[in-house]
Amino acid sequence: MTQDAASPRGAKSADTAREAHDPMTISLKVNGATVSVPAEPDTPLLYVLRNDLALNGAKFGCGLSQCGACTVLVDGQPVRSCVAPIGSLGSSEITTIEGLGTVQKPHPLQQAFIDEQAAQCGYCINGMLMTAKALLDRNPHPSETEVRQGLAANLCRCGTHNRIIRAVLRAADAMGRT
Repeated sequence: MTQDAASPRGAKSADTAREAHDPMTISLKVNGATVSVPAEPDTPLLYVLRNDLALNGAKFGCGLSQCGACTVLVDGQPVRSCVAPIGSLGSSEITTIEGLGTVQKPHPLQQAFIDEQAAQCGYCINGMLMTAKALLDRNPHPSETEVRQGLAANLCRCGTHNRIIRAVLRAADAMGRT
């Protein structure tokens, strides 16, 4: 007699109860590679990126989609990964700061941020870069006002906004010349 057969009608065995709490495997496309992670569909993308994939560029700031430190691109659009459930991403292409450039060949935005010394503590910078990338993809030659408006929802507590704006404009100029 199996444990289920011996259980009262409707009761679940320990194995069945454990299976109900085991996470499912979800596939995501991150920085051009398909990865599978054991997680529930409502798990925030930020947790999967940092804890399962060791992609630590996106930062936990507020957890409420209000500061922008966790911003990544999903199909080219800036998304706050702290509130984006992985189950809603389907076959979307997710790009993190780690997918922009390399140490040897930084993306023009990354190089401009270095050249302008736009990072002070650096906590917000990854989200700023990802938001700026989406902005420049939509508008390759933004005005200073458009850059300010595009980054307005990303918070920088150190106050390097002026250098960040200069860096985005520098990158737009550099990218326009290539």
